[in-house]
Formats: sequence, C-alpha cells, structure tokens
Amino acid sequence: MSYNLLIDGRLVSTTELMNVVNPATEEVLAKSPVASRAQLDQAVAAAKAAFPGWSETPMASRKEAVRAVAEIIQKDAAVLARLLTQEQGKPLADAMREVMGAAMFFRNFTNMDLPTRSINSEGRKVELHRRPLGVVGAIVPWNFPLILMAMKVAPAIIAGNTVVLKPAPSTPLSTLKLGELIKDALPPGVLNVISGTNDLGAWLTAHPDVRKISFTGSTATGARVMQGAASTLKRITLELGGNDAAIVLDDVDPKDAAPKLFQGAFTNNGQICIGIKRLYVHDKIYDAMCDELATLAKNAIVGDGLTQGTQLGPMQNKPQYEKVLAIIAEARQQGKVIAGDRPFDGPGYFIYPTIVRDIAEGTELVDGEQFGPVLPVIRYSDPNDAVARANASPYGLGASIWCADSDRAYDLATRVEAGTVWVNKHADMALEIPFGGAKQSGIGAELGDEGLAEFTQLQVINMVS
Repeated sequence: MSYNLLIDGRLVSTTELMNVVNPATEEVLAKSPVASRAQLDQAVAAAKAAFPGWSETPMASRKEAVRAVAEIIQKDAAVLARLLTQEQGKPLADAMREVMGAAMFFRNFTNMDLPTRSINSEGRKVELHRRPLGVVGAIVPWNFPLILMAMKVAPAIIAGNTVVLKPAPSTPLSTLKLGELIKDALPPGVLNVISGTNDLGAWLTAHPDVRKISFTGSTATGARVMQGAASTLKRITLELGGNDAAIVLDDVDPKDAAPKLFQGAFTNNGQICIGIKRLYVHDKIYDAMCDELATLAKNAIVGDGLTQGTQLGPMQNKPQYEKVLAIIAEARQQGKVIAGDRPFDGPGYFIYPTIVRDIAEGTELVDGEQFGPVLPVIRYSDPNDAVARANASPYGLGASIWCADSDRAYDLATRVEAGTVWVNKHADMALEIPFGGAKQSGIGAELGDEGLAEFTQLQVINMVS
C-alpha cells in the first residue's frame, strides 16, 4: 500500500520515503512519504488560500463538514485501527477505542459554539467576539496519533481556521490514511496532512504564515516550539510531559484500589502523558499495595497487539525502548524490582510491566518521566509530606488522591500543583472538561469551551451606546 501527503485537496507523492517499523516485529511495515520544505510551503500556502472562504462559511456548514469527517472515521474504523496497531503497537481493542474516540471528538465538538458575549458598561455597547486565527499548525506525537489529532483538528476547523497537520515520524500511516479517506469531506486546503522527519516541525513552527501551533509532546521539544514561535509571536498551545503523582492514603483497601492504579499507570504501556508515573503509598498499607501491584504485573499478557487477548503491546519505538530499559537497569541499583525484571523472548520492543519498591526521589525513575511500563512505589507516613514531595517536581500535568474520606481527599487535592487533580480515579477526561498542564507541563488548554477558544482571537467591539 502506498501513502501520500494531502495538500490542497490532492494526494501528493514525494521523492523521498522513510521506513515505518512495526514495533512488535521490528520489521518494516511500509514506506512513508517525506515532505520537502517546498511541499510544506505548498501546504501552508493552500491553507492560507483556503482560510478566507472557510472562515466566512457559516459555522453550521462548518459543523456539517466536521460531522461528515466523523462518519467517515467511524465507517472505516476497522481499517484505521488495524493500521494503528501495526505502527503504534497498542492492542487492537485499544486501537479501535482510539479510532472511535477520534470520531466522537469530531462529532461532539460540533455541539459547541462561540457565542458573542455582551458586557454591561455605562455609556457603551461592548461585545466580545471570537474570530478565527488563520493557519494552524498541529503537531501530534506517536502515543495517541488519532485521538490527539482529533482534539486539535476538530476545534480548529470548527472555529474557522485551516490546518496543516504533521504526525510523528514513527506513526504517520494512520494519519495519512485518514487524510486519504476524508480528502473530499472538506474544501481543498482546509486540512493538509504532511509527514516526514522532525525538521518539518521546526519549519512549520517558524513559518511566517502560520498563526498558531498546537503541539503535544515532550517538555524539551515544547521549549523549542516556543522558541520557534517567538519570532512571529504565534499563539501556542503546548501539552507537554508529566510526572503524575498518585497519593494513596492509609484508609484505602489495596485489593480494591490496586487494579485502578495499575490501569492508571500502565494504560498504553505507560506511554501516556497523564499516566501515573509516581505512586506514593502510606506506610500502613505499603507492603500490601506492593504485593497487589506485583501480582497484577506478573499476570498481565504482553504481546503483539494483533494477537487476541494481548493487554500490553510493545514500546512504540527503539529509542524509547532503550531509554526505559536503561531506567529499569538503574532502578535495580536504587530500589527493589518485584515484577517485570525479565527479558522478552522474541523480537519486538517489549518490556514486561515492572514494579519497583523501596525507591525514592533523587533517582531517574522517580524524578523524570519514564514514559513506559515501569512504576515506582514510594513509601510515606505523613500526607502533608507526600503532597510536598509530589509538588517538588518541575512537572504539573495531572495528579490523583486516593482516600475513603472524600473531604480529606478534597483538602489534599486543592494543595497539589497540577492542571488536573482527580480523586479516587486517574486520567478521566471528557470533551466538556478543559485539560492543560501547570509549570513545565504545558501552556493553554485543550477540550472544553476553553480549548475551543484557544483557536480564536478575542475581538472587542466597543461602541457608543
């Protein structure tokens, strides 16, 4: 199967191709197009040319087109999910959930509006309008290629912008296939899809005709995006790295909570920005919780995502695989590995879910963002100390408090420095709930009314009454 860029409503080939590797087999899955600088410029030019007509299209008509995209995604979900599993590694059932989630985001964003607001001010008639920005560059990572794409593209085009979309170099295929499927659902130039190396992201970020960048990825790359956008004062939304802490208090039943905590840490094989990265457990239940988590890890089914029954697939790419292996090797010297410390028999970037106990701050596993299937379980005795240790991180994406007493949990939650703090759950997200990070975990918000407004410019009309 061949893959092409989508530029100005046309499928476009490239002279250069790159290998896309199946992480479960380490074999080349397909060749992906590598866009040139000239083709990036063509995509931006197409988006810029399409903007006047699209921005003046009534919102009702824009929403109708977005609903058509949702229907196409749902109709071709099986094709997209299988391709997603092959390039990303996640189990097929999880890939199908991601594809259907992308369709849901496209559909449900059409239920949102950008109403004009009025302000009461003596002697004045004041209205607040939300106007589209222009060309939006959307840069998507490799862990959730389709659902994160939908979280950016759907609100951007509903708000009246046009988009140049760049998937990650290691997971471009499902996005390119989607571009092929929906190329006639939107007017030419409204959505352009380009793939290639990381140079594309830098070119897109610095391009003078791009008015906004919406980026999801690492904090280090986010800082470079911010630098590139500064030359033209582009609007930016950055959803960056996290080192989410979960704090479990002494009144929690380990048997009841452990499966939920395990899910919060190991969803998508730990390759999730809002996954539990640090687990603080009260001394009173520490040993019991470690035992429960170790049992869950040892019983997890790891394998090719296309194999029925697989719960955890491979790491998505070799560099991240090697990074996580190095973190585990270091953690053996700094803590006690109680599950997962064994090699996988066969090819692929597989790592068994790993639990490390008797470890503390000052180690890479606790202080950094492992972004893989390894969880440190950290002992504490004073909840105030646990909150202080959780807040000591430069990250602040998400966090969670686990406690049988909701008032006690709420009090602690209000003191945690994170964009979202969950109570007795983790990583619960919904379209209507805004999501964004604190500190070095991001700038701006996605989802909700706030996320839609991020793709607009506030315009104030101030008249004599």
